[in-house]
Amino acid sequence: MHPDLANREIILGVTGSIAAYKACEIASRLTEAGATVRAALTQSAQEFVGAVSFEGITGNCVITSMFDPGLNPEIEHIALAKRASAFLIAPATANIIAKMAHGLADDWLSTTLLATRAPIVIAPAMNTQMYTHVATQENIATLKARGCIFVGPDAGQLACGDVGAGRLIETPAILEALVCALHVDKPLRGKKVLITSGGNHEPIDPVRFIGNRSSGKMGHALALEALRLGAEVTVVTGPHRVPLPHGVETVEVETAHEMLEAVEAHFEDCAVFIGAAAVADYRVERPALDKHKHSDAMLTLSLVPNPDIAASVSLRKRPDQITVGFAAETSHITEHAQDKLKRKHLDLIVANEVGVAESGFGTDTDRAWLIKANEAVVDLGLLAKTELAQAVFSALALNGTGSLKA
Repeated sequence: MHPDLANREIILGVTGSIAAYKACEIASRLTEAGATVRAALTQSAQEFVGAVSFEGITGNCVITSMFDPGLNPEIEHIALAKRASAFLIAPATANIIAKMAHGLADDWLSTTLLATRAPIVIAPAMNTQMYTHVATQENIATLKARGCIFVGPDAGQLACGDVGAGRLIETPAILEALVCALHVDKPLRGKKVLITSGGNHEPIDPVRFIGNRSSGKMGHALALEALRLGAEVTVVTGPHRVPLPHGVETVEVETAHEMLEAVEAHFEDCAVFIGAAAVADYRVERPALDKHKHSDAMLTLSLVPNPDIAASVSLRKRPDQITVGFAAETSHITEHAQDKLKRKHLDLIVANEVGVAESGFGTDTDRAWLIKANEAVVDLGLLAKTELAQAVFSALALNGTGSLKA
């Protein structure tokens, strides 16, 4: 869970959608992350889920009415509106979206939303026809123009049987949108960040491939951090196990050559390139057109080098572009990383230890070092991948005008 959620006061507004039960999971995840969660259920929401569930999950009283006993309607909603770190409306019906867009305040939630200046994240959930109706879309556009952040909805089969947009997006995407909303300083606003992630599958035959153990967790952490800082993010990803954050432009590839082509197509417009993918160093020279049949005979594969993506883009970068690489090493870690920094003409390289239980592919933590040319090596120790992503962007010396300097 992202550290930005700890010690934050989040108002979780739950409205009358059949997806209201999913808000219990959202409340639970926020509480686990160290946030103080105050759930506010509209009257319609209470037809789908009970207040006692949220009280048990959050440990806080649940707001169900403007006129709950002991709740001063003239004061308490204003106090919470001022104190809250952020408002999260999940699920958000067409009704609450319309009330917010038009400034209506006829219950506790809509009144408090009108009074707050905290960031607002909205996760819609409704019938497809309601979501696509021109009135709803105009209301959403109005709220986006005012700075509200929308996450989702997903498309698929809905509870009513219709198929289309309207499903409440999954909880991780909602929490990641909240993380981005909580970070109000956006030094990368207007900048484009290009990231490679995951591994490569180099074909042996139509059913077999050469690959590696990359999970895509580091690429995910970097993409989320770039979003948190306000960047427009494109991720060119090979096969991976971890979904990328909602809001990134995703380009799916398989091989190193496909990854290079996609990077070259997007590199011109980016301010920062981060090569976090575990790019395959070799490929099979002549993949078989038919499946290799099992036999007792040895199978010999001829391997040829793949292109070096980080080195390729570094050679063509402009003075206003920054390139960052990763060096996954098992021994002589900083020495090998320094060599790669120089050979690939990178501005910054992240050396990380792989092949051990707590660091490397598939783990949530990394043993890492940051290295720039002619500067002392920065030993970061063992840290979460989310913290490593923050350290990488901090090393780029972001300033208040959004400019970058490695």
